[in-house]
Amino acid sequence: MPASDIIIKGAREHNLRDVDLILPRNKLICLTGVSGSGKSSLAFDTLYAEGQRRYVESLSTFARQFLGQMPKPDVDHISGLSPSISIAQKSAGNNPRSTVGTITEIYDFLRVLYARVGLGHCPKCKRPITAQSREEIIARIQSLPAKSKFMVLAPIVRGQKGEFRDLCEDLLKQGFVRARVDGTVVQLSENLSLDRQMRHDIEVVIDRLVNGSNIRTRLAEAVELALKLGEGNLIVAQDNEEKGDRSNFEQPRPRAKLGRQIGPVPFFDTVMSADYACNHCGLSFQPPSPQLFSFNSPQGMCLECDGLGTMFSFDPEKLVTAPEKSLAEGCIELIGPWKELGRWKRHIYKGVAETMERKLALAEDALTDTPWRELTAEQQYLWLWGTGSEHITFTWRAGKNSQKYGGTFDGLIPELLEKYRGAKSKTLIAKLEEFMNMILCPDC
Repeated sequence: MPASDIIIKGAREHNLRDVDLILPRNKLICLTGVSGSGKSSLAFDTLYAEGQRRYVESLSTFARQFLGQMPKPDVDHISGLSPSISIAQKSAGNNPRSTVGTITEIYDFLRVLYARVGLGHCPKCKRPITAQSREEIIARIQSLPAKSKFMVLAPIVRGQKGEFRDLCEDLLKQGFVRARVDGTVVQLSENLSLDRQMRHDIEVVIDRLVNGSNIRTRLAEAVELALKLGEGNLIVAQDNEEKGDRSNFEQPRPRAKLGRQIGPVPFFDTVMSADYACNHCGLSFQPPSPQLFSFNSPQGMCLECDGLGTMFSFDPEKLVTAPEKSLAEGCIELIGPWKELGRWKRHIYKGVAETMERKLALAEDALTDTPWRELTAEQQYLWLWGTGSEHITFTWRAGKNSQKYGGTFDGLIPELLEKYRGAKSKTLIAKLEEFMNMILCPDC
């Protein structure tokens, strides 16, 4: 008998009668037989039970007290057995988020594994994410433009259900006056009527500051207190109305989800962490948690499709009605030819084309005058879904005068989605839905 075999002698669980069996390792084995022949008794109640019991016994005494004592199956001898994972029989549900991993519950173990032993890497420079010192955090905050108004926040609650009345009272006793609850700054002395069935985000306002050379002492105290309350994390919330270059400071703001009203965002949030940050790029991240790796959790799901992988949106195959035409000639019926567009839309699309043509080393007007079917997939994507955080230079011309300003381009489909969400006319809604379909999420 090879040493790699699994040897079972005298198995007597349930209806088994002194079964002796040799199973080869590293092989896919299927146990078959009529109902009541002992398939599950051998696989689950004998082999899996013994493998699980041995695994629990290998843990520390402290860990075993939470798991309890597992009984030994009724068998004389089992050798060659490794710690085991059982995939139980389940009927598949109709939930669109269900996968093989979720149905078998292996996904729950993988989420914990990635959260505990996974090594994060910066999405920009691909370097491992390491700790960030308090002095580095202070220096990053002071790199904001002069006279910028911002708040230092300590995250206390992240995506948890409850009313949190006791928490607010405790914070008041500690001397805190304000908190940001679900994006709105409120007075802690107010009677906050939070829905206990909804998930809430609560961040304590540590201090409100105006950036300058004389705030270092006060800023250092605020950072230290925020890191203490936030367990190594803090948030710098800069007023949305503040001007200045934020390209090296804030993280990209997610787009609004389909079906949600798009409104003004009052703050630019930057998460900073003393435990989880890229020292090269200066980006900070929240420490990984099992919820971060779950597409069923608001912390881990895609913001565009809510973790479903598909979304009801404009289908590029339906949207581009004349692929033999260029964008300027009106290959997209809902956009129309450029000569029929207003001056404002034309100057936006022209700015996108000029900026991206320089970046991609393309000829002048290549993105606007080339037939749609001859554009590369990358070039089509930037028109449909935008240029992300890429800085676009727009030039507005009024007579002999011209003015340049910077911004970003969200894409033609997000523009049409905003028009669809705000449409009141049933005729317009029906017209737009002719070009829509269930499509794969572009972000996923």
